[in-house]
Amino acid sequence: MTTWQGWHRFATTEPVTPPRPGDPPRSMEERLAYHSCFVTIRTPAISTLATQLRTLMILGRHQQTTARPSLIVTGPAAAGKTTALLNVGRACHLAHTRKTPAPPRSAHAAVPVAYVLVPPGATAKTLVTEFARYLGIPVTARMTQTQITDAVCHTYTAAGVQLVMIDEIHRLNPRTTTGAQTADLIKDLTERLPATFVYAGINVTDTPLFAGVRGAQLAGRATLVNCGPLPARHGTRHPFRDVITDIENALDLHQHKPGTLPAHAPYLHQRTAGRIGSLTRLIRQAAITAICDGTERITKRSLDAVRLDHLAETHHRPHTRTR
Repeated sequence: MTTWQGWHRFATTEPVTPPRPGDPPRSMEERLAYHSCFVTIRTPAISTLATQLRTLMILGRHQQTTARPSLIVTGPAAAGKTTALLNVGRACHLAHTRKTPAPPRSAHAAVPVAYVLVPPGATAKTLVTEFARYLGIPVTARMTQTQITDAVCHTYTAAGVQLVMIDEIHRLNPRTTTGAQTADLIKDLTERLPATFVYAGINVTDTPLFAGVRGAQLAGRATLVNCGPLPARHGTRHPFRDVITDIENALDLHQHKPGTLPAHAPYLHQRTAGRIGSLTRLIRQAAITAICDGTERITKRSLDAVRLDHLAETHHRPHTRTR
């Protein structure tokens, strides 16, 4: 998705849908593929990000003199940051193309969204080259960073890019020389491109990204959206259990009893530390196993048998009795 062709294919491909009453039964292979892709569960973070982004894009629509306000999506690993980012990016893409479709017989579709990953050990030149690669802007070894940046700004403006999403922003360290130059490049792009910028990274507030003069500039322009672990209880609500219910309702298992998974919400919260990425992976793996072994249902025993990601397993080490 870090090229326009890949992003356009992602944004315009119909997402998978859960089974509906009256639909013909799916084959085993179709159900395995479904649980592999699975639906996007709308978490509180996705709702907050969508609302904030819509407001900030309207706020900065006619801003001319300074950089538009931006958003930073932060949180621990496996908390669903990239999923939230891609979800709102796709919604923005589809809303724009519905509102302003390409002219008839036009060979060029609208380019409302750009998605860029910060490469490991990023320098200003390697990062702006990633921006160029997204839209297929030709870059040669002899081109300077300034020349590539000028080409990127010209092409992105001409293409009508309105939303720029930069993922893995925690890889930047403005305390180093190359990191400071890369942070300055991003600041330059935000001031030259008529687009809203959204950044996503692991625990961004704990990194040097907010430190010093450059960090203060970023923090002064960005609204923070925390994509942290879901709490088991928030006031009178149970957000984690609500997400489990949504996941269970989307399963395609022949013998699964509704209400089984929400009843195990305390266990699942302890097992995954409230991380939505770990939770969906756990349930999807259990569902695939249930299809393969013919049981067609998920139980606590089958959940226990699933080996989770190392982060979740480390958090959920069982206490052992010693003599």
